[in-house]
Amino acid sequence: MTRFGDLDQYLFGNATHYEIYKKMGAHPEKFNGVKGVWFTVWAPNARQVSVIGEFNEWDEKADEMKKVGDDGVYELFISKAKSGQLYKYCITSQKGELLYKADPYAFSAELRPGTASMIADIESYKWKDAAWMTHREKSDPQKLAVSVYEVHPGSWKKHPQSEENPDGFYDYEYFAESLTEYVRDMGYTHVELMGIAEHPFDGSWGYQVTGYYAPTSRYGTPQQFKYLVDYLHRNHIGVILDWVPAHFPKDAHGLTDFDGSAVYEYADPRQGEHPEWGTKIFNYGSPEVKNFMLANALFWVEEYHVDGLRVDAVASMLYLDYGKKEGQWVPNKNGGNQNLEAVEFFKHLNSLVTGRNKGVMMIAEESTTWPKVTGDVHDGGLGFTFKWNMGWMHDFLDYMKLDPYFRKFNHNKMTFSLTYAYGEHYVLVLSHDEVVHLKKSMLEKMPGEPEDKFKNLMAGYSFMIGHPGKKLLFMGQDFGQLREWSEERELDWYLLSEKLHEHLQAYVRDLLHLYKKYPALYAEDIPEGFEWINADDCDRSIYSFIRKSPTGRNNILFICNFTPVHRPDYRVGVPKDKSYRLILDNSDSKYGGESKERKSIYRAAKKECDGRKFSIGYDLPGFGVAVFRF
Repeated sequence: MTRFGDLDQYLFGNATHYEIYKKMGAHPEKFNGVKGVWFTVWAPNARQVSVIGEFNEWDEKADEMKKVGDDGVYELFISKAKSGQLYKYCITSQKGELLYKADPYAFSAELRPGTASMIADIESYKWKDAAWMTHREKSDPQKLAVSVYEVHPGSWKKHPQSEENPDGFYDYEYFAESLTEYVRDMGYTHVELMGIAEHPFDGSWGYQVTGYYAPTSRYGTPQQFKYLVDYLHRNHIGVILDWVPAHFPKDAHGLTDFDGSAVYEYADPRQGEHPEWGTKIFNYGSPEVKNFMLANALFWVEEYHVDGLRVDAVASMLYLDYGKKEGQWVPNKNGGNQNLEAVEFFKHLNSLVTGRNKGVMMIAEESTTWPKVTGDVHDGGLGFTFKWNMGWMHDFLDYMKLDPYFRKFNHNKMTFSLTYAYGEHYVLVLSHDEVVHLKKSMLEKMPGEPEDKFKNLMAGYSFMIGHPGKKLLFMGQDFGQLREWSEERELDWYLLSEKLHEHLQAYVRDLLHLYKKYPALYAEDIPEGFEWINADDCDRSIYSFIRKSPTGRNNILFICNFTPVHRPDYRVGVPKDKSYRLILDNSDSKYGGESKERKSIYRAAKKECDGRKFSIGYDLPGFGVAVFRF
């Protein structure tokens, strides 16, 4: 009997075996009434393959695998093997070299610096998130509030180091409960988890993957990772994973030269290597490699119930010359620099994942002007749900870093993004990439004395929440982390004992809850959902605009002052002769502002302002933010 049959071979060879992980890898099962483990691996150019592990004392000759079919798939049932044991494949190349490889489809891995795979049962977990999954299936992410907390589990918080836990890592279960408490309190709707797929080097932050089907053992077992996702869902928090289909590292136990030849990567180094990154590029033209990646995306969504994948380094996949000099790349068949195979891969990927799993998000980290990244695949688009808005991020940070005096000369940095805000479905991001490599923390980017830095950040975050697009903040940014982020230490939570940091966190918390509460801020990220009141007040560096509700009720007016100049006689034009209720004011004492009482209702007066018949007067402090509902 063969476990990997003719239909499996046919589907695998056509990149349509979408649950290939149920056949490849190590699977504890019964065979002829005997308990054991089936091992299956693809090594098309191997001379011979055997399984070595704790069950056979790592003997290269004890368990030779049998080749099935013509596609280079090998399989073997080993009755002595059981869950929890370590193993590898010993592959004899055509040149006679012995290669010791981890299983590309392994569900678990040995804790680094070990490099073996681990037999694991991932099917026995009993999920309790049915209500969340049912709701997700009926939801349109583009109409939902999406405010993402990007978090690196190993450096969010740590236990004191001990002999039993030298790294101080929280395990997935403890992390689930601590993280959920924080995220619910702050008002984020989703978490985005960095570095979950197994990777050998902590300093890669998880972006150099060796175990695409294995949650990293740094924080526990696959079952514990399921508990993390389940627990977040039961507390109404979505889960997004970083996913890295662009490249993989050259570690000897990994995918590179898997059977002594280029199996997962392009054979030509001009196509198959990233010179800048020192990594290999997947061969998107190989049906079996495409199948490996397509099934992997489905694996995380369907086996682990994740709600979205943030696809890393999309631009590096789309452009054949990305990060390369002349002579280091090969044009496509039309003579261009577009990777046509990667384009087709993305269309297949996004149609497949979102087609089979309604409500799941596919999010592109794409930094160029490639057209229709979030466009329909039937209209030439790539089919992503959202795209990171890198243009907005760069302009926003360039503006916020300026001394307030010079902001009037750079006013358009904050308005320009509205000229293209609806060209794609965007996420506004202030991610981990902006607070590493000597770029400074978000707070330390701000100009001025310490108090001014905090006020600047409050104003900046307010503008971000009001701007069309979903939102993402990296951990630590919401309370004013001072130091740059490092994966080697936890965040500086002790800062919350200081009033300035406590006030900033309280303000961001209220901003996030405001965002979730009012559909005007998330349901209409379209031209009809946004209106400038005054986009041209450059001399005073004040921006005023409206976010419109789909129902016409509970529209929101934002006023953001980006200089320290107090404007006691400030007036803003309003669209109607109505009452305007103040719902957020960063000069409130709970955010560290002056403690004087503000009135809550502002009645429009028939005084022309900003080209409108009606207006309201408001005592606008330096770096003041006022948000009104009407």
